[in-house]
Amino acid sequence: THEKLCRFIARESESVVVSVGYRLAPEHKYPAAYEDCLSATQHFLQHLQLYAVDPARVTVCGDSAGGNLAAAVSQTLAGRSDLPRLRAQILIYPGLQALDFNLPSYQQNRGVPLLFRERAAFYMLQYLNGNATKLEEVLEGSHIPVDIKLKYRKWVSPD
Repeated sequence: THEKLCRFIARESESVVVSVGYRLAPEHKYPAAYEDCLSATQHFLQHLQLYAVDPARVTVCGDSAGGNLAAAVSQTLAGRSDLPRLRAQILIYPGLQALDFNLPSYQQNRGVPLLFRERAAFYMLQYLNGNATKLEEVLEGSHIPVDIKLKYRKWVSPD
């Protein structure tokens, strides 16, 4: 689905683009996709000479769930001294949190196609455990205990 975009990015940026075909939910629940992306990125970074890639120019990118995966891979590799550092991460409408689907961005874009608020929550549940039976609870915000909400309110809040 992303081949044309990857070719465009490679051509326009004069870069090598490696697109990871990771296992998809709901058949393959978390952390399968993350493990696939991390493994592919580590392998690529360990073998940059084979691909004639400058270690200082490696960037990870992803959209939607892929944005989540790119962020997770970046965080995992950030402290690694045995691999080249990633130059950057590019996150295109990433799914980064499942604590609160009532934040302003979800409210403002609740009726904007492609990812309606309900659909975003549904896909997040599919990604995490392949089961969307608790969709209403997630949309209401009752899936997270109050103490956890308080702990993370500095980072996940309307403010």
